[in-house]
Amino acid sequence: MYGMQVYDWKKIGLRVGLELHQQLDTKHKLFCNCSTVLVNEPESRVLIRRLRPTLSELGEVDVAALFEWKRGRYYVYEAVEQACCLVEADEEPPHMLNMEALLTAIIISLMLNARVVDEVHVMRKIVIDGSNTTGFQRTAIVAMGGWIEDEEGRVGIQTICLEEDAARKIEERGKAVVYRLDRLGIPLIEIATTPDIHTPEQAERVAYKIGQYLRMTGRVKRGLGTIRQDLNVSIKGGEKVEIKGVQKLELISKVVEYEALRQLRLLEIREELKKRGLSKDMINYDIIDVSEIFANTKCKVIRKVLKKGGKVMALKLPGFKGIVGKELQPGRRFGTELADYARFWADVKGLFHTDELPAYGISEAEVNRLYEKMGADPSRDAIVLIADEEYKAIEGLKSVADRAREAFDGIPKETRGANPDGTTRYLRPQPGAARMYPETDIPLIEITPELIEKAYKMVPEKPEEKYERFVREYGLSDDLARQVLSSYRLDLFEYLAEKYRSVPPTLIASTIVSLLKALRKDGVPVGNIEDSHIDQLFNCYVNGMLPKESFEDVLSWIAENPECSIEDAIKSLGIRPVSMEVVERRVEEVIQAHREEVKALGHKAFKRIMGIVMKEFRGKVDGRIVAEIVRNKIKELLNQE
Repeated sequence: MYGMQVYDWKKIGLRVGLELHQQLDTKHKLFCNCSTVLVNEPESRVLIRRLRPTLSELGEVDVAALFEWKRGRYYVYEAVEQACCLVEADEEPPHMLNMEALLTAIIISLMLNARVVDEVHVMRKIVIDGSNTTGFQRTAIVAMGGWIEDEEGRVGIQTICLEEDAARKIEERGKAVVYRLDRLGIPLIEIATTPDIHTPEQAERVAYKIGQYLRMTGRVKRGLGTIRQDLNVSIKGGEKVEIKGVQKLELISKVVEYEALRQLRLLEIREELKKRGLSKDMINYDIIDVSEIFANTKCKVIRKVLKKGGKVMALKLPGFKGIVGKELQPGRRFGTELADYARFWADVKGLFHTDELPAYGISEAEVNRLYEKMGADPSRDAIVLIADEEYKAIEGLKSVADRAREAFDGIPKETRGANPDGTTRYLRPQPGAARMYPETDIPLIEITPELIEKAYKMVPEKPEEKYERFVREYGLSDDLARQVLSSYRLDLFEYLAEKYRSVPPTLIASTIVSLLKALRKDGVPVGNIEDSHIDQLFNCYVNGMLPKESFEDVLSWIAENPECSIEDAIKSLGIRPVSMEVVERRVEEVIQAHREEVKALGHKAFKRIMGIVMKEFRGKVDGRIVAEIVRNKIKELLNQE
């Protein structure tokens, strides 16, 4: 059973550190004067590059850089004139660091109780996955040693850095990876916590709170892709594993839970291998061509490979029977880990293993012949198959052997990627300490007392001050004010409350907090609803195009069709504005039809008349407006008597 309540995280020794990357909403990029707005127009120039690892100043080669180079890829960069210049193309030295971005980083550092450095030195961090034309990312430490309070205890802030965002990945075409340069160079703030987080819920809560602080400044970008979280997760007896690319905050707790579970299962595998008396020396590179066994197979994948002249190669894993098929995370087994390694080191499509066979068209007779050919014991050994070009299949199985050997050590130190369902997959080895060296093209920047003083004046009000203001100025209840304060859309509430002065702040707050929460509970994918959608929602409301009674239907529709506008939703749902004259006329008709009842009950007839009218106008007219008309019309009738 999966579920956070099952595990004793303290006993497991769970430790989590967060790295939050948030784009800053500056006018220009970090090292040039280009715009920070993404552009979808056709490229004006295309660059093609190959990146190679180089020795650091210590004479070492970073293992992650070496990994990327071995994949043999080349990179195609689409340059767009409106958002790119020679700096992004690495054909001109970087300009001075963006002072607007630095000021924002200092403001955030002060909010997080961090100590701002005396001098900012820009460094180069080797990255040759193609995401930067230079082969490195520029980054600078702005502050260290901060902290944030959490209900489970204070969490330290290790470093706060200012760095350039990577290029935007568009697609892969075989060995070619296509990037667009409009995102490259947008200022990012990176906030790294100490590993003081000990539960999945706490990880999500702390990330949520830091994200809230960032948005409170009003100086960061909003929307999907503008904030990314990386997680460092470890448990007792294992290694720290880095997980990249968690874009949605609500996914963090699940990623932490599933990764902790994966690591627990890997430790169980290690103990089982010891119990079986096995050792890593028993696993070798004895890879055998078993294509003849599958000459008449019904397996479509293998048939297709053999028809193209490929081979089926096999590797025996002595004593691994039942281990390759062991589930590590929901829907992911140890065999999936082996497949991940084979894919990334040899560029194969995947693999088969005997813990899942016979299946996929592979018969029991073929499995029996396979065991015989490999000299393997069906009761204790596992066999892994890869069907592909011969050299790729061999390289893939070599990586499988390497990963199987690592199982004897427990948890490999690696970088993994987050999947949409919260599970994780192998990306590459973890980078080493040899990847950082000074940037010689940019002079250091002194942090003056005047700059610190300027930043202090721009630090936003504290959450408790904001709470009091929400109650006092906006008339929110205590509970609603606290909910808005803890909402990730806090800054959106303030923005809309100021923009739409004619709209009751309680309606804006309840829409952002209560309605979206209710929709999520009903299974609506509210994560697809952007801030811009909610802004459009209230714009249509103010202009009489949409009654608040239709908010739920419209937002539900938008969640399923996020590429559309609120006006598209209104048209699709057939919501049409009703004039006040029509409403008044209908109210008069209903009152006249129930004239005697209204005369008898007086103002108590309001509920009865309101119910009849709203059956017709629910979802078409604001209920408050209808209520006011009903009250006035009842009053007019009673005054006539």
